Amino acid sequence: MTEIAFIFPGQGSQQVGMGLELAQNYEKARAVFDTADTFLRRQLSQLCFEGPEAELRQTENTQLAILTCSVATLNVLTELGVAPKVVAGHSLGEYSALVASGVLDFSDAVRLVSARAQFMAEAGKEQNGTMAAILGMEVEQLQSICEKVQGVVKIANYNCPGQLVISGEIDAVNKAVALAADKIGARRCRLLAVSGAFHSPLMESAQQKFQNMINAVPFHQPKTDIIMNVTGELATDTELMKHLLFKQITEPVQWEKSLRTIHHIGIKHFVEVGPGKVLSGLVKRTLPESTAFNVEDVESMSIVTEEFAGE
Repeated sequence: MTEIAFIFPGQGSQQVGMGLELAQNYEKARAVFDTADTFLRRQLSQLCFEGPEAELRQTENTQLAILTCSVATLNVLTELGVAPKVVAGHSLGEYSALVASGVLDFSDAVRLVSARAQFMAEAGKEQNGTMAAILGMEVEQLQSICEKVQGVVKIANYNCPGQLVISGEIDAVNKAVALAADKIGARRCRLLAVSGAFHSPLMESAQQKFQNMINAVPFHQPKTDIIMNVTGELATDTELMKHLLFKQITEPVQWEKSLRTIHHIGIKHFVEVGPGKVLSGLVKRTLPESTAFNVEDVESMSIVTEEFAGE
């Protein structure tokens, strides 16, 4: 039996038209979009399918759209007999992973992500921060640069070897980018089109607002192993999961460690569930001996089900 990991994308993987093919061809997918529309009392599905892109990019919409599209894809995979041994999600994707593991009901995930996105967007407007991708630099070297810069700037995402993301105050991030560019070249440093300094101390106001929301939502015992962002390790206790979701808003995403944890337990096949191929690329750069598939439309669904269904 081939054991696989499901990995779920985060903010940045959105694209107009996401989920449309699956919703047109699979009732299980359409039902997830209908549930989200009903719960939110607005046509999130139409925004996913038709845009406009500028509206889809807004944090308050992006996070809900990716969650819904990912869970719709998940439900079709499950119906067709593809099941994971372990799950993980990148930042926002952690909520999709919690649905996949049975810890969160989809409606509760929508409730949490709706609040999280709103609070993060508000914090972004209050603090006026940003993020930047830094390619080809060692962790210790980038950490040293961040420590030298006056103001708030931290490593926010440990994505894969040679791919890090920093987050913080605009001036501090720009200074860190300039220092990094002097060492590795300007083309390897890129400011990201984001609405705030996610996974940094500038999100503390969002974190505090979110605390009561997490405490009010029931978490169930996981039916599938789940690796959490903040630690990059397996979690089984639901109270710990709540605590880690709380911390995740201001703490870095340990994605490379998460992938290595999955690989260490013997899994070498990854399926990215939801829009885009970002995480598949990170798997290939972190674990070149592993295989990575993505599922976001009918063709890719067919490929993955042919490879893994019923095993």
